[in-house]
Amino acid sequence: PALFMENARKGSIVSRANSIGSTSASSVPNTDDEDSDYHQEPYKESYKDQRRRARTQAEQKRRDAIKKGYNDLQAIVPTCEQQDFSIGSQKLSKAIVLQKTIDYIQFLHKEKKKQEEEVSTLRKDVMALKIMKVNYEQIVKAHQDNPNEGKNQVSDEVKFNVFQGIMDSLFQSFNASVSVTSFQELSACVFSWIEEHCKPQTLQDIVIGVLHKVKSQLY
Repeated sequence: PALFMENARKGSIVSRANSIGSTSASSVPNTDDEDSDYHQEPYKESYKDQRRRARTQAEQKRRDAIKKGYNDLQAIVPTCEQQDFSIGSQKLSKAIVLQKTIDYIQFLHKEKKKQEEEVSTLRKDVMALKIMKVNYEQIVKAHQDNPNEGKNQVSDEVKFNVFQGIMDSLFQSFNASVSVTSFQELSACVFSWIEEHCKPQTLQDIVIGVLHKVKSQLY
């Protein structure tokens, strides 16, 4: 009987232990099931992080734009493509690229000014040629209207009178405009006199006036 009672007591303890274990186990969450069904929520970026990322992207874009600009300058400016033996085969620095670009722009400005001066000179030549063309057309027309007039030979004295009249008129303006105090003043005044009193239109007026004067003396 004592052994039976002891076994019964042990069985009761084991039964209660199993019961408690079952209850405890039922109260514990089923982590295996939840792990299999668990979906992690996406990370929500804070406003501060968004601003930091936007600033980083903007800065990167700015740096890329600057880099592209320098690369374009090196491709456009001829002097940047030439080998610079002072720096060897090293990549041109931004300072050198900018300086070479400035030098090239200044060179282009000088070339532009030089070409504008050449164009101005050519325009003056064109104007003079047009005036000569008009004069020759008038001469041809005069010969066509009066074919017998061309048969009369002009004497050397008449030609000299025409030349003298043109030179006298030019010398009067030359003497009034040109200073001979020094060679420097003479040089400066001569060019100024040519630009002012030797224009095609001015010379045309002088020649026409002399021709009319000589014609009136002859006839």
